[in-house]
Amino acid sequence: MSQICRSRIPHLLRTAGRYKEPSPGRCLQSGTGPGPQPVLLEFAPGPGVLTRTLLNAGVKVVALESNSAFLPNLQSLENSLDGQLKVIYGDFFRLDPLVPGTLKPPAMCSNKLFETIGVAAVPWMADVPVKVFGILPQKKERNMLWRLLFALYECNSIYKYGRVELNLFISEKEYKVLTAKPGDPRAYQALTVLWQLGCEIQLLHMEPWSSFVTNLKNGGLWIPKSVFLPNDHLCLVRLTPQQNLFTGGLKPTNATTFIFMVKQCLAKPKSRLTDRLQSWSLDDAGKLLRQLEIPRKAQARDLYPEDYKHLFEALQNSNLFIETWFHDEALESIRNINL
Repeated sequence: MSQICRSRIPHLLRTAGRYKEPSPGRCLQSGTGPGPQPVLLEFAPGPGVLTRTLLNAGVKVVALESNSAFLPNLQSLENSLDGQLKVIYGDFFRLDPLVPGTLKPPAMCSNKLFETIGVAAVPWMADVPVKVFGILPQKKERNMLWRLLFALYECNSIYKYGRVELNLFISEKEYKVLTAKPGDPRAYQALTVLWQLGCEIQLLHMEPWSSFVTNLKNGGLWIPKSVFLPNDHLCLVRLTPQQNLFTGGLKPTNATTFIFMVKQCLAKPKSRLTDRLQSWSLDDAGKLLRQLEIPRKAQARDLYPEDYKHLFEALQNSNLFIETWFHDEALESIRNINL
């Protein structure tokens, strides 16, 4: 949790009782059926304010904390409970970094994390094995959404263990991007298409930024800047991976190519899809679009997420994705995101 977010959470929880929306604990328990419950992993708990709220709701919590200054209090809380809380020194934002050599804590491998919390890999079609809960730091928000997206589509990192559910506090502007509709000139982006196709997206709670304490020297309210999209709230959003994500031609082994294709198409949202396909030297792009029942004059921003998946599956039958230049550019596009 960022320093800014950590300082504001106590006020958020004090004011939560005045709202009709359920508490974080009840939100995370919703949708859970009978039988064994998934492990709840809270990242960057800081002083443990939200942790205590979850514990008071009867939730069993694994707390992953990277700041050693917060560990003594969290470990003291752990020792006072009968196995309801487990505290681990580690950084969720530095899981499985692509760096050579031995990892230096708090960076860690997801293999080690899941072994420590006693979670084994399950088939993709199985129930959710782990629920992740936390606040994305504002400065890392977009980057982390992309990193998690690549891990999801490639079944890497936490997603090697199955359909891990994310319950994240994110800014309203990013929530608007994740849930945008085709044709939206500002919000409909590659990130939109890929998250909507990959996950069921549920809004669990919205909290006004005005509910948070300020940390500005002049006493003003700190709110992340947004020029084109509303950003008056912090949103608790649930992202549950779709069971049918890897049906048809989309597989973890070719997911990087699919992501690159979507990013390329939506790099210029107003451009015609036929122009993009022709720029890839695709023969008879018009015929392909007719087969997919996509209008010839359709712009990239007009297509629904499912349309992009169908387009990708149709292009599997062409030679486009085996071209060296396409493969090299796809790899280059993700190199910095995954570092």
